[in-house]
Amino acid sequence: MPVRAVQQIMLGTVTAKEQQARDTLAAIKRAGYGGIELNGFMIRPTSFLVRTMTKMAGMPVGRGGNLDWKALVKEAGLAVVSVHEDLGMIQREPETVIREAEEFGTTYVVITGMYRFDYSDQTAVQKLAEDLNRAGERLSEGGVRLLYHNHNCEFRRVSAEKTAYQLLLGETDPAFVNFEFDSYWPTEAGVDALALMCQLGERMKLYHINDRGSRISGSSMTPILKSDSMELGDGNMNLPAFIDQAKAAGVDAVILESHKNWVDKSPIRSLERSAEFLRRYVV
Repeated sequence: MPVRAVQQIMLGTVTAKEQQARDTLAAIKRAGYGGIELNGFMIRPTSFLVRTMTKMAGMPVGRGGNLDWKALVKEAGLAVVSVHEDLGMIQREPETVIREAEEFGTTYVVITGMYRFDYSDQTAVQKLAEDLNRAGERLSEGGVRLLYHNHNCEFRRVSAEKTAYQLLLGETDPAFVNFEFDSYWPTEAGVDALALMCQLGERMKLYHINDRGSRISGSSMTPILKSDSMELGDGNMNLPAFIDQAKAAGVDAVILESHKNWVDKSPIRSLERSAEFLRRYVV
């Protein structure tokens, strides 16, 4: 059975201090999750710029990077399913990234897309594929496997026939680069997420799950509502089919990542509610 896990980005507002982080990780364990996915910029002290950018994106990380995450995660009895890092860090300091993965007991390092990058530029995306191959090969020398995590930018077209994601899938070497698939973002972009999961097959090593819908009740001012992140099973996505495909592909973990719009405005209450859904389907 895949590990049920939580992405650390959900926890920035509830892991600012040591005891708060301890209580939060204990709540995750009690809810039935067995793992956590960490972010490099949340397990090390981060700059004011990074904290500002994540806060503007609706995902504040706070100052939890000053805490001892190795000790906290171990105390909570959670497995680290992967660590998210940026490509530049891997290129500059591969030994540091490998050592960090080893210390957390994970074999996966994940790149979550590029900033200030034109995903409609075929030449740029081709070079990105080459850079990923080189980075993945270097990490593999230390026993670490590189995964690429999608958002919605990869579904821009680089040609009439192909999106950036399709180019990355075709031009990366499965020996060195595979994928952590997030079904929320292609759905948001109008793409058939289940078809993509089938296309990825066993190259999908980890699966990010979220639901999408609206929490608005009663009359609305206009006939058009803005969809947002939702607790699992409360939105409109075909999550049982996605989970079935993820399990068929042999993913190592199903990882909850909701961005905001949490029930009761609480990430803890939100992940507890989503845990009820995961306990029914990730078995």
